[in-house]
Amino acid sequence: MSHKPQLYSQNVGLRSKATINLGQVSSISKQNGSALVIGVFIITVMFLLAAALINVLNDADQQISVEVWGTRALAAANSGADKSLAALFPVNGSGNCTAQTTWNIGSETGLVGFHGCEVVMTCSRVETSYPAPQENMTQYLITSTATCSTGECDSGVGSESSCIRVSRQVEVEARD
Repeated sequence: MSHKPQLYSQNVGLRSKATINLGQVSSISKQNGSALVIGVFIITVMFLLAAALINVLNDADQQISVEVWGTRALAAANSGADKSLAALFPVNGSGNCTAQTTWNIGSETGLVGFHGCEVVMTCSRVETSYPAPQENMTQYLITSTATCSTGECDSGVGSESSCIRVSRQVEVEARD
């Protein structure tokens, strides 16, 4: 037995196409506008997600800037402590313990990354005496505080939005 495909044809007249059921019209008219509400809801949700993503990216960008400026401030504070130690214990003789010194590391050295950094170095001296047979000893405490800033930090009202200011402090103890 062989099977042959049978073709069915359907003749639809114009009259049957033009016939519309009134029950279908009422259900279609009830659905008008539902796609618009869903579309507005989806657009609103996407807008809120985009706004949250922009805020996250801005925060991440500012955190990276603070980390970079913090690293620069730490390097400047270490350099200030080294400079104070070099002034206190020079190679060719005796030095001095200056109470407070300010060093604009960026403008005085010309280093590119430290143009907004200022280092305040303080030195305090303490004499100690031990019982015999030891002699007196001088102890020094050097504190180096570096502040690095960028943006419009000191320009006036509303300047805090574009200002990044970071401070790091290093303390060194030495003795004679």
